[in-house]
Amino acid sequence: MNLKMSTLISVMITLLIVGCASSEEVEEFNKPAFYWYKKIGSSISKGNMDKADAYFISLKSEHMRSPLMPTAISMLAYAHMDNEKYLLANYYLDEYNKRYGESENREYIEFLKLKASFLGIKEVYKDQKLIIDSIANGHTYINRYPGSLYAPMVSTMLIRLHMSQYLLNENIAALYDRTGKPKAAKIYRDKNNGSIVASTDITPPEQGIIGIVFD
Repeated sequence: MNLKMSTLISVMITLLIVGCASSEEVEEFNKPAFYWYKKIGSSISKGNMDKADAYFISLKSEHMRSPLMPTAISMLAYAHMDNEKYLLANYYLDEYNKRYGESENREYIEFLKLKASFLGIKEVYKDQKLIIDSIANGHTYINRYPGSLYAPMVSTMLIRLHMSQYLLNENIAALYDRTGKPKAAKIYRDKNNGSIVASTDITPPEQGIIGIVFD
């Protein structure tokens, strides 16, 4: 993903968070950092993530340099992942990396970002760009942290992503075959020629492309 696209997505997610936060009125202001921190934790425990985001905006606005900020950001990232809001989780992980991404924890944060992107793939046909980006980011991670504790898990995600991409290309090729467009079918089958997986490695799931690949 290029820098402009990444920046655009970041801005859009920021606007989404601000929009959600504004829908939850936080009439209080000028409170200690620990007050906002407790409000964030309480809202998360009650499952009110819009409120938690709103309290984070207050904490960030009033206490940008508070030592509670990194923990608050981490809590929100994990909570959004638990709620399957992976774009929002990635926003908070990016926020953490920008502010507190020291060498000793960047490896783990980058793994969490990969995991969030991987789990965010719900519909393979609609999420082709996310699959391609996740594969590229996964290989970058392996090259950057070859001895990482999380490298085996990233490798497993990569295999599943490659399997998904292979099946997607094959399904599209088969569709073109059925509609009498052999040249178009060949283009998609050629894409699989350089894949690290082969058709013999994959048992197509009965319930659709995602099925076994992502379960």
